[in-house]
Amino acid sequence: MRVTVSHNKPLEEVRDAVDRSLDKLAASVASGPLVITDQQKSWSGNRMNFTLTAQLGFLRAPFRGWIEVRATEVIVDLDLGLLGNLIPADRAEAALSRSVKGLLT
Repeated sequence: MRVTVSHNKPLEEVRDAVDRSLDKLAASVASGPLVITDQQKSWSGNRMNFTLTAQLGFLRAPFRGWIEVRATEVIVDLDLGLLGNLIPADRAEAALSRSVKGLLT
């Protein structure tokens, strides 16, 4: 799943907001009994690569993605893996888009 959100803020400000807000972005995808754990992230230029583990009861599913901060947009690419079968794609995309927009305001 890929979400692109436009912004008009300084690149460094957006990059800092993204770095601080990965937890909020992960929580936007999680709902109900779904818990996000084992978060890891690393930056390469203006691109943050990350991995997370989603846990639903006894089921644990790792997923990964990246967030790229550009001059006028933020692109989030998220591979939900098995989790994608449990959460409707349109619902996950809408929640992720709202969260990215929220961290940019």
